[in-house]
Amino acid sequence: MVGSAPSLKEVTLADGQLYWLEQRPAEQGRTTLLQRPADQPAAAPRELTPAPWNLRSRVHVYGGGSYCCGPGLVVFIDAKDRCLWRLDLSEPPSPPRRLTTPAARDFADGLIDGRHGRWIGVMEAEGRDLLVAVPLEGGEPEILHEPADFCGYAVLSPDGTRLAWVEWQQPHMPWERSQLWLASIASQGAPGEGQLEGPRPVAGSGGGADQAISVFQPLWVGNQELVVAEDSSGWWNLKRLGSGTQRWQTLLPMEAEFAMPQWVYGMRTTAWDGHRLLAAACRDGVWSLGEVSLASEAAPGADRWQPLALPFDDLADVSAANGRLACVASSPTTGQGLLQLELASGAWRHEPVATSPLPPQAISEPEALWFAGHGGARTHAWYYPPQGGASPGSPLLVKGHSGPTGMARRGLSLGIQFWTSRGWGVVDVNYGGSTGFGRAYRERLDGLWGVADVEDCAAAAWALVAAGLASPARIAIEGGSAGGFTALAALCFTDVFRAAACRYAVSDPAALAGHDHRFEARYLDGLIGPWPEATATYAARSPLAHAARIRCPVIFFQGLDDQVVPPEQTDRMAAALEANGVPVEVHRFAGEGHGFRSGTVQQQVLEATEAFFRRHFQL
Repeated sequence: MVGSAPSLKEVTLADGQLYWLEQRPAEQGRTTLLQRPADQPAAAPRELTPAPWNLRSRVHVYGGGSYCCGPGLVVFIDAKDRCLWRLDLSEPPSPPRRLTTPAARDFADGLIDGRHGRWIGVMEAEGRDLLVAVPLEGGEPEILHEPADFCGYAVLSPDGTRLAWVEWQQPHMPWERSQLWLASIASQGAPGEGQLEGPRPVAGSGGGADQAISVFQPLWVGNQELVVAEDSSGWWNLKRLGSGTQRWQTLLPMEAEFAMPQWVYGMRTTAWDGHRLLAAACRDGVWSLGEVSLASEAAPGADRWQPLALPFDDLADVSAANGRLACVASSPTTGQGLLQLELASGAWRHEPVATSPLPPQAISEPEALWFAGHGGARTHAWYYPPQGGASPGSPLLVKGHSGPTGMARRGLSLGIQFWTSRGWGVVDVNYGGSTGFGRAYRERLDGLWGVADVEDCAAAAWALVAAGLASPARIAIEGGSAGGFTALAALCFTDVFRAAACRYAVSDPAALAGHDHRFEARYLDGLIGPWPEATATYAARSPLAHAARIRCPVIFFQGLDDQVVPPEQTDRMAAALEANGVPVEVHRFAGEGHGFRSGTVQQQVLEATEAFFRRHFQL
């Protein structure tokens, strides 16, 4: 099931239709666009982009925002030629038309500007982002705005007269420092028709010495008001820019997060259905949906927050229109699926992407585990007991999420159930640096990558051993990308773990510093230290430099097309361990990049990892 279940993303309600992307492991990770009438939640979806179409943006490598829709049409980015294509939703359907010519550039995160007959979005070319417009009849991109570095998440006011977007600059990542920009659009018949007038920052922080503030997902609430999540309070809370004023009003001063790190375009946690503001909020790693009151007489805080009664607590890609809401939703016992909700009646329908292969009583549900992590800080993890119950002899798998600003989520993970159904306990650690617990929690990792995360993962394991729920002789750790770095560093600098599995793991951070792809080119400045001034720190944290300390078996998985962590990193680390007589397995996959898309590959990774651990733990 892990290798066959598709994943959903970029849900959009617009013009009476529901759209969403489906990434299909059974088709080597091909992503296609589906559609159905919004008022027919049980209707069979229509696939708008059948094979060989494959929707994927490559801006900033991680992409996202690979389609947008307008009345009667969709514009999407095809993975093969990286061009914009227009699909008219006619009956019978007409074939897509290419709007841009193939060139050394990438597009993403667009919207339809119907008043001017154009697509507006991000173009990455020659090492920079540009905000551009492309005619819906096709043609060369026209530059609307040149940011200092990065930009995206543009939204057009309903009357088409104003545009808001987000910008950020190296060395900062968008969840560290970013700004909300706003501009007017020259009206029809005026000089410079369609051009941006008076672009200016209106919220957040740039690269100066002012307070570090991040903004997330601007949203128009009517023609005159903007809502955005920003974290000047220490939490990504919602603020509103009132009509005719430059003053921001905090709508919900809560110890909750209404945003997430902007690794990809297309993420949404708030939505406006035309009358209501809906939002997803995360508290202590648990997501919930609610309605936010905009009434002027309502007091700030909890009185403005009206939770929706839904049995789902892992949510993403929220969209709303005309009294309806849709998003990707799951729970500890229900897998990821498309949730559709009628707001007035509360009636909802959830379609899991796949039927769970486990009966409800066989599903291991996550239990919140709080423990003293690095420096004694209160740290969070989700613990999944093995089927049949845990004992002092139970094997334990410690999971370190990627990012490292990601988070361990509660939604049903068949990958985790794979282990619990085989007698393993699993602890999914929200180590310092994770999202969902406020800015201070995220900043625990500043300058301490390879230290705080490692100590937190080790402390989570020891907390379970101390509770009699795991064997100290049977503790393994696994992770991908940044989580793989944490796993390798944990083998170097602790004596807790007895085996590890690493997917496309960072093993030599110095090799990435200053040479990584553009989006993350300066990311390690904040996680470890500025390069090359902090060369000694990079060496001190490098698993490759300390490979001689690793004495336990390690299995590696690497995509040969990985542009984020080149295969050379895995090859060098594996060779160093083999030279020291450490048992090593390396599995390399042609056609795979950073994150495995093929269902067959995903199955092979799980099965090979289990066989490797079982052999070395003599299970």
